[in-house]
Amino acid sequence: MTVGVFPGSFDPLTTAHLAVVDAAITTLGLARLDLVLSAVALEKEHGGHAPVEERLAAIEAAGTTRPVRGLLTEHQLIADIAEGYDVCVLGADKWHQLQDPAFYGGSTVRRDEALARLPRLAVAPRAGIDTPPLSDGIVLLPIDPSFGDVSSTGVRAGRSDWRA
Repeated sequence: MTVGVFPGSFDPLTTAHLAVVDAAITTLGLARLDLVLSAVALEKEHGGHAPVEERLAAIEAAGTTRPVRGLLTEHQLIADIAEGYDVCVLGADKWHQLQDPAFYGGSTVRRDEALARLPRLAVAPRAGIDTPPLSDGIVLLPIDPSFGDVSSTGVRAGRSDWRA
């Protein structure tokens, strides 16, 4: 059974998140995909806009038609969140954050150690963001380009058509 993890804030869950979920499940043949929220996400220490319980409920609602579940973790680093999973799903923007030593206390050694612990990566393209070079450990998910600009920020600004 292949199980994946999709870390994020999902604040709120969008149609693009679900497009990534569907592409990951289909492309990778996942038996289950866990959407995992950090209690305090890196770069988002304000705690989010919606209560975590509300975001988990939206994920659980999406799980009525997909093999997904929502989980909460105290971990912040994607490498820690992804421990024990077969694949880690993320957007191209998060892939770039993985490379940034700032998220590892400024240490390239800590960054490289964390990256070495990651399972296989499945990366979803985002509008205006370069995708990683493909390798044995990276799969590019086929996402309809119409989802490229969809964002939680846009939903919070009033784009109700982007809300999942």
